[in-house]
Amino acid sequence: MAYRFVRAKPKLDHLPELRDRLESGDIERMEPFGRAMTKSLTDARFDPKTGEAVWVEEDYCSPPLAMEREEVLDDYFETVTVVEENVDEAAGWKRIEDYPSLWEQMTSEA
Repeated sequence: MAYRFVRAKPKLDHLPELRDRLESGDIERMEPFGRAMTKSLTDARFDPKTGEAVWVEEDYCSPPLAMEREEVLDDYFETVTVVEENVDEAAGWKRIEDYPSLWEQMTSEA
């Protein structure tokens, strides 16, 4: 499996809609990437130093995250950067485990 370490600048006013789509299962039903994207975005973290969302995404696109960007990510994030194209999933999540949840952070700022 291929995993990408991702950083993205959220469009703050669009995040409530993204959260609703994640919770309703709308994104999860998208083939072929919906389940993986739902898990990744639900578990996304917030980097307080940069103001970015960070997560590890299972992905097989070339270029990386092509379908995900077109269908979902570009609607909710100003920039999406694949920092590392082939990261060990567990190691990637470990790097950001101390960051607050993206969703908890957004709720506290609202």
